[in-house]
Amino acid sequence: MLDHIILTVSNFADAVAFYEAVLPHLNMVERQDYDGKDGPPGHFDLKGFGANGRLFFWLREGTPHPHAVHVGFVADSEKAVQTAYSAALAAGATSKNVPGLQLHYDPRYYASQVVDLDGYTLEFVYKSWQ
Repeated sequence: MLDHIILTVSNFADAVAFYEAVLPHLNMVERQDYDGKDGPPGHFDLKGFGANGRLFFWLREGTPHPHAVHVGFVADSEKAVQTAYSAALAAGATSKNVPGLQLHYDPRYYASQVVDLDGYTLEFVYKSWQ
């Protein structure tokens, strides 16, 4: 089980606005800013997102490496996949894979993929058996 993931983004303001528009559709409504000066010397600033009292998706500013990471977000229904996908496109993402069944994985695997502002591939996934 993962505790958290940190993506490096080129612009905090743009990235935070993008994820604030998309993540609530996946029930990730909690936000926190962490000031790096409160940590050990050289710690970077972070922008966090999460749900149910846990912040697990973080952003840091720097040089993105979009081919190094693919993030799959859990959706609680096919409709949630569709609304997150639409919100991502409206916030500036580009489509990589429209919402639909991903039969190559499983006949019940419903997902879509977008490319965010820094080139990271984001997948919104509903697995009815989980």
